[in-house]
This record gives sequence, structure tokens and C-alpha cells, in this order.
Amino acid sequence: MHNDSLKFESRDVLLRVERNDTLFTSDYAPGQILRIPIAHGEGNFEADEETLRALEDGGRVVFRYVDASGEATEAANPNGSWHNIAGITNEAGNVLGMMPHPERAMEPLLGSTDGVGLFTSLVASLSTTGGGTE
Repeated sequence: MHNDSLKFESRDVLLRVERNDTLFTSDYAPGQILRIPIAHGEGNFEADEETLRALEDGGRVVFRYVDASGEATEAANPNGSWHNIAGITNEAGNVLGMMPHPERAMEPLLGSTDGVGLFTSLVASLSTTGGGTE
């Protein structure tokens, strides 16, 4: 869905790591606050209440928009995503959908290296599973 502002947003936002027991988040601490860029006009995640409940109850929300104190506030939500959701996994946990761009937070020159953990988590999971061919 379009951002609540109906404008393209390009800036850093703060995310809280909701779970660190996924293929994508094992190199983060639970509750860790990350600074990751967004760059989108259609970043507003919406779903019906049943789907939102299933995502929350199933532990499939892995990133959430928060403020500097780690609170999921309306002001911290850059696009109006329901429940401040910034990233979810599928039921199997092997697919991640997220709106922020961790690949743009890989070098100090870019202003943040907070995206590195997502990719090192994936590499570690491939090493553990033998490349995902099982």
C-alpha cells in the first residue's frame, strides 16, 4: 500500500529485532535497535486482523519500526505499516519480506553497518545446513 504520507520516503529509520532465532537474524541480539534506510513510496504493510494475529502469534514478525527508546510508536512508523511491522517471514521461516533496505547499511561510509548482520546470519545458516540442500 502507499505510504500514509502519499510521498516517496528516503531516510534512515530505526528497527527493533523481534527475534534472533531465524535464518536472517541470528547475528543480532533480541531487542537490538538497528538503523536501516528506507526508500519507498509503497511501504505500508496492511493485512486483515486474522492475518495480523497469525503473524504475531506465530512469531513471524522479525523487525518492527521503533523510536530511539525501542518503542513501536506511531511517530516511528515511516509509512503506516500496521503493528509497525517492518519485516516478516513465511511459515517455514526461510523467506523474509521487509521494506527497509539492509543492503544499503553495509559500510560506515553509507552511515550504518547495521544491515551486515542480516547477511552474516544467512551465511552462517548456510554453513550450518550445508548450503540449504537438505
